[in-house]
Amino acid sequence: MDLHDYQDVAENYDRYLEVMYAHEDHHENFQEFYLDLARKYGSGGVVDVACGTGAVLLYLAERGIDIDGTDLSEEMCKVAAAKADAMGLQLNIIPADMTVFSSGRKYSLAIIARSGFMHLPTQALQEAALRNLREQLLPGGILTLNTFDPWPPMQAQQMKTSPEDYSFRLEYVNSRGNREKIWNAVTYNPYTQQMYGNWKFEEFDGKGEVIGERIRPLLMRQTNRWEMFLLAKLCGFEVVDIYRGYNGDKEDLDDPSSASRYRSNLIWILKRKEM
Repeated sequence: MDLHDYQDVAENYDRYLEVMYAHEDHHENFQEFYLDLARKYGSGGVVDVACGTGAVLLYLAERGIDIDGTDLSEEMCKVAAAKADAMGLQLNIIPADMTVFSSGRKYSLAIIARSGFMHLPTQALQEAALRNLREQLLPGGILTLNTFDPWPPMQAQQMKTSPEDYSFRLEYVNSRGNREKIWNAVTYNPYTQQMYGNWKFEEFDGKGEVIGERIRPLLMRQTNRWEMFLLAKLCGFEVVDIYRGYNGDKEDLDDPSSASRYRSNLIWILKRKEM
């Protein structure tokens, strides 16, 4: 079970991400970025894979994009569906594993936004997801997903920590109206390329006393960009573009040194090839 499978996390996900992204992670313009992709590639329908609570799904649907959603977490799907209903949107939101997902239709664009792909913890699962999503695309269809360039100094630091070495991450107000602090502890295994650890949520009453504590697990896999090129080719995709963040900056596909110049959130644009 992963962090996102818990009801308490799903209920508060939007609340703490708003605080997180206000101060770090550089997610400015990410919804507009996917809207541009949908208008460019999504004429045959769009599916938001690992849709979470619907940040991309609902934004695109509100703007007239023909879009479905799916997520491994039923709790996340419930939150997204409730938000869609409140907005008057009739959407198809399907709880499913992206390695086996099928809605019965094909799409011209599949979106895995933010860190959805990285929550596949093994290369075998990544390959299974890519092969399956290729089959959900129309001929020439586009899959977009995110990774980030592994950063050796950070990896070295995380290799020295344990899943109980907590660092303060942020403070926000939860769905119960109480102040809550989030701490996380992340370690790195260079052999499996996995980041694993725990998130700790501390809830406070109006007097500042701790009234609850929850520990939730985290497991993600880092994928080197050259590994991603090989995975894409193996699974029947061609790399069309790589964006460095959401502001339109593109990577040079043939320049391996850019990984050392930028600590980048890489957004891959993969085109289905006929095999």
